[in-house]
Amino acid sequence: MSWAGAIRTAMGGVLRHKVQAVVIGLVLLIATASATLGFTLLAASNGPFQQAFAAQHGADVALTASPARATTRQLAATRTLPGVTAAAGPFGEVTVQADQGGQPWGPLRLAGRASPGGPLDDLVLSAGHWADGPGQVVLDGISGQFVPVGTTLTVTGLPGSPALTVVGFANSVTNTAQGWVTPAEITKLRGPGSPPGEQMLYSFASAGSYPQLRADVREVARALPAGAVAAPVYWLVAEQDSEGNGAIMEPFVVAFALIGLAMAVLIVGNVVSGAVVAQYHRIGVLKSIGLSPAQVVATYLSRVGLPALAGCVAGVVVGNLLAAPVLNQSSGAYGVGSQQVPWWASVAAPAGMLVLTGLAALGPALRAGRLSAAEAIASGRAPRSGRGYAAHRLAARLSLPRPVGLGLAAPFARPARTAVTVAAVAFGAIAVIFAFGLSSSLSRAAASATLSGTVPVQILQEGGKGPGGPPVQPGGPAQNAAVTAALRAQPGTRHEVAVYQDGVTVPGLSGNVNVWAFGGDSSWVGYGIISGHWYDAPGQVDVNAAFLNQSGLAVGETALVNTGTAQVPVRIAGEVFQPDNDPELYASTQTLPGVATSANLSVYYVGLRPGTSAASYAQAVNAALGPNSPWFADSRIDSGQFYKIASDLVALLALMVAVAAGLGVLNTVLMTTRDRVHDLGIFKALGMRPGQVLTMVTCWILGPAIVAAAIAAPAAVALNTATVHAMAGTAHTGVPAGFTQVFPPSRLAVLSLAALAIAVAGALLPATWAARARPATALRAE
Repeated sequence: MSWAGAIRTAMGGVLRHKVQAVVIGLVLLIATASATLGFTLLAASNGPFQQAFAAQHGADVALTASPARATTRQLAATRTLPGVTAAAGPFGEVTVQADQGGQPWGPLRLAGRASPGGPLDDLVLSAGHWADGPGQVVLDGISGQFVPVGTTLTVTGLPGSPALTVVGFANSVTNTAQGWVTPAEITKLRGPGSPPGEQMLYSFASAGSYPQLRADVREVARALPAGAVAAPVYWLVAEQDSEGNGAIMEPFVVAFALIGLAMAVLIVGNVVSGAVVAQYHRIGVLKSIGLSPAQVVATYLSRVGLPALAGCVAGVVVGNLLAAPVLNQSSGAYGVGSQQVPWWASVAAPAGMLVLTGLAALGPALRAGRLSAAEAIASGRAPRSGRGYAAHRLAARLSLPRPVGLGLAAPFARPARTAVTVAAVAFGAIAVIFAFGLSSSLSRAAASATLSGTVPVQILQEGGKGPGGPPVQPGGPAQNAAVTAALRAQPGTRHEVAVYQDGVTVPGLSGNVNVWAFGGDSSWVGYGIISGHWYDAPGQVDVNAAFLNQSGLAVGETALVNTGTAQVPVRIAGEVFQPDNDPELYASTQTLPGVATSANLSVYYVGLRPGTSAASYAQAVNAALGPNSPWFADSRIDSGQFYKIASDLVALLALMVAVAAGLGVLNTVLMTTRDRVHDLGIFKALGMRPGQVLTMVTCWILGPAIVAAAIAAPAAVALNTATVHAMAGTAHTGVPAGFTQVFPPSRLAVLSLAALAIAVAGALLPATWAARARPATALRAE
């Protein structure tokens, strides 16, 4: 037969088996969409910072050196040290205290640079112009969210309180300073007794990790007089700051993509294998009329290729649509304007899926090509002799109803097909159990990170004074005391504590460390503890992972905290789950003197008695405070946008995989029904009622579903634990043990029923068809 005839034969096969074509197309759509989304998140998490770092010639390390200990000549000599690939500076540096309109702005670290460009750390102006005269300052781009160009900042603590006018905003990819002035201005801003500083920027041959960066800094320090180097700023800190939620979501998206990929290969292979087995007689006829082995192989591959191609194309479109909201969120976190699905993701995902699909279909198709015409015609559709008889005899001895016994024994006649079905159902059940577990883990993480579960009401000041936000006029002592009195007067109050927020400095950490100091018992607040414990005595503090990573300290060690009024040695009692890239410290006000001032009072945390409505409680407190109070009660606690997006994405991906598993079951039962259509006709002719046929066909899949459930439960638990730790790894933090312990035995048993639900849902349509078919129709269909 000519190839044109072979193509017509293949097209006829596709049209005659529409259900199998739809199954293949939908499964490939799901797998391709998951793969596209996974590739996109991978690119989103890695690309933007690296591109900006290369374009702006980012510095691996920014060092502050003391000119009293190291001369300009000695600093310049460090440019030629082994391992140094580029250097810039020295630039004058100073930290000043500033306010805006009488309201404290906080410490401001300024560097003196004549221009934004240079061999390292090219600054990108986002608004205004570069500082080119006295009294001008360019602030980092984040400040542009709070003040416009033209704002005047007053430097406090210096004779005459010099003013600085904001003339522009710029971005340093490695956050080397919070603002820039002319070199001459730096000299004016150094007050009496203020230690001078010089900033040096370096790029090193090996700077890919914190240990390497610390080793690089030690090499520079050894080349300078003792004590000359302090406060290194590492590029890895900036990279972590730039990482958006796309990176955090990447692990579970990749997990779902791999599940969908494996299911696609299994189901497609099963479809083609079933097509070969079910049509041995047709293969014999095709060979008898002149089709060559290669044409037979091509015929069966084309039955997969056309629907697979359609599914992959549609999957790319769906994947792009799923990626859009995730990219919108991550682009804001990266500060890169906008992000798109990379072209290679839209090419690699469908191409890879088509290749894997072709490989999965190649084996059964080659088997069809190797069959001789006589062998194929003689074999027909019957399974190999003897298969399943032992299972039928055992089912008969168990005195099971005959339809149930016939249904439970049927899978043993096709062990390979049954194994594929078990795998497909197991993957679907794993996806469902995994989704429930991951959602629970994310809910616990959200409750810990946002305190939404333990602090349903917060008492805030108008405008708020969140970390990094613009300052507001603080309430006076009388107004603050009124808040405490109002809270204690409310019958629904179970706990209340005043929280003070300020910036402190810690040797080894650049910039300020955000500190949260509690003016009372805080053990109930509910921060998740990764290691150690919540502080329970004066002199103890808790810190987040960023603090430990950037300082090189560990739980149990001692740090020196400078609050501005005193230097306090503190012991790190525990590591808190706060996936922030900025170092944070938590302590009692007794531990950190000078922090508990009215200006630093940030918020009151309130815990409620059981049964108390948070909204009603907040209303009552606001009525008690009155309209003239700068404080107000808020029960609308943000549970975290990332956690909501992640949970929604988990649910969507789990649904997609479960649908793919159900389609695989539908295909298996459909093929089994066609294999046994003659038996069904005889059973009906002998008096089997439609309800009994429905029961028998459903039981065909019941046994494999039970096996799949037994496999899926422990696999999903392990996958959830690994994924949560992987997500935490992308956020550069650990996780409390309780975040992964979300599967009590009762819940796991109930969730395992997902395997049965997927199996029954997939089997229902062909089972209904078999139950409704008349005996004569079934016998004619043989």
